[in-house]
Amino acid sequence: MRRRYFITLLGSTAAAWPLAARTQQPLRVPRIGFLFYGAPELALEIDAFRQGLRELGYVEGRNITVEYRYARGQVSKLPELAAELVRLKVEVIVTPTTPASMAAKQATSTVPIVIAGVADPVGAGLVTNFRRPGGNITGLASISAELGGKRLELLKGIVPDALRVGVLYNPDDRSNVLVLKELQAAAPAVGLELHSVEVRAATDFKDAFVKMGRQRVHAFFGAAGVLTYANRQMIVDLAANERLPAMWGHRQFVDVGGLMSYAVNFYDQCRRAAAYVDQILKGAKPGDLPVQQPTKFEFIINVRTAKALGLAVPTKLLALADEVID
Repeated sequence: MRRRYFITLLGSTAAAWPLAARTQQPLRVPRIGFLFYGAPELALEIDAFRQGLRELGYVEGRNITVEYRYARGQVSKLPELAAELVRLKVEVIVTPTTPASMAAKQATSTVPIVIAGVADPVGAGLVTNFRRPGGNITGLASISAELGGKRLELLKGIVPDALRVGVLYNPDDRSNVLVLKELQAAAPAVGLELHSVEVRAATDFKDAFVKMGRQRVHAFFGAAGVLTYANRQMIVDLAANERLPAMWGHRQFVDVGGLMSYAVNFYDQCRRAAAYVDQILKGAKPGDLPVQQPTKFEFIINVRTAKALGLAVPTKLLALADEVID
C-alpha cells in the first residue's frame, strides 16, 4: 500500500509541474523615461546614462526598458514629451538639464524624477534642499552658478589686461540667469566690469557679437544652455572671427575650438544618474535621497585656439589644467 501510494503521489505531483510552469508569472521589467532637449545623434549624455545602467547590471530590452523622448533643441516641446512619459506610467523619469527637469516637475508630482546637470536645483524650485530634497525629485546638481569667481579668475589669468568682460546668456534659461548673477557677484573681487548680452534665438548671436564689439569687451563668458549648446559651433566660430577670448560653461565648446572651460563633467553626472534610478527601482523614495553636489570640476584649455588668438598660456594655467588640447 505504501508503495502504491508513493507512486500515485509522485505521478500526481509530476503532472502538476507543467501546470505550475504555465501559471508562473514572468519577471517584471521596469520601464523608465529619459527626457532630453537635444537630438539622439548628438546625445553623449545618453551614452553616459547607458554606461551607468550597464555598470549596475541593467541591459536594455532584457531587464529594463527605457523610453527616450527628444525635444531636438525645441524647449517648447519638453512639457508635451514629459506628459507623454507620465501617461506611459514609467517608474522613473531621468532629466538632464534644467529645462527638461522643470518640464518633468510640471508634468507630475508623483513619478520619481532624477535630475542631472542642473545648475541650482533649490533656486530653480526643483527641491527644497540638498540633504532631504522632499517630494519626487532628486539627483545631481552641477552648481555651475557657483563657479563664477573661479571662471573669471582663470579667464583673467590668460587675458591679464582684461577690464571689461561680456556675458553671453539666454534670459529665458533659468540656469543662465543664475550663472549671470554669480558672475556679477564675483566680478568686483577680480577687478572686472561685466556687460551682459542677451540671446534668445540662434539669429541673435551675430548681433550679440556686434554689441560686445561696441562695448569694447576684452573677453567674454559663454553660458552653457539649450540654446548656446545647440549652436556651439557657430558661436565658437564667431568668437574666433572677432578674436575674442572666451571662457565656456561646458567642455564641448572647447572640443569644437573654444578657448577654455571650467565646469562639472556632465557626462559623468549622467552616468551617475543611473545609480539613483537603481535605488528608486529597489524601493528608495526620491525625497529621502540627497542631491549630490560635484566635488571636482574640469579645467580644459585649447592651446591651438590660444595661439590663433595670439595668447601665451601661462605655465601655471597649464599646470592647473585637467586637459590640454593641442
